[in-house]
Amino acid sequence: MLLRPMTIADYDSVVALWQATEGVGLNESDSREAIEGYLGRNPALSLVVELDSQIVAAVLCGHDGRRGFLNHLAVARLFRGQGLGRRLVEACLDRLSPLGILKCNIYLYVDNAAGAAFWRHLGWQDRAELKVMQRATPAASAEKI
Repeated sequence: MLLRPMTIADYDSVVALWQATEGVGLNESDSREAIEGYLGRNPALSLVVELDSQIVAAVLCGHDGRRGFLNHLAVARLFRGQGLGRRLVEACLDRLSPLGILKCNIYLYVDNAAGAAFWRHLGWQDRAELKVMQRATPAASAEKI
């Protein structure tokens, strides 16, 4: 299995994996154009695992100069339990560290118990004192995935 940086050429395969993965929610921010921009702003941070030219795991990784962010970690069902998720997470953290990023955040749906258990198993901590809030920008009404 080959762990390598995600490229925009992987988009269709990665989106298919995300769509097939419970707990991963896609929206207008996951359009081809949006992901291409994200990859360009965060070179070599987002990763895929490839086996026989098939993407079997993927994660978006980036930062804002202060905090890192992991999004859409997914491992194909047939390949779960082999450490691929852990491998992707550790590789992302290893790539963020030399950039001076000291902490990394993730977002989970509150009803994603399996996802929360996975992240806790890897040593991630709940932040009960924080609440995520969001508002769309005017551009959001023009975007569609």
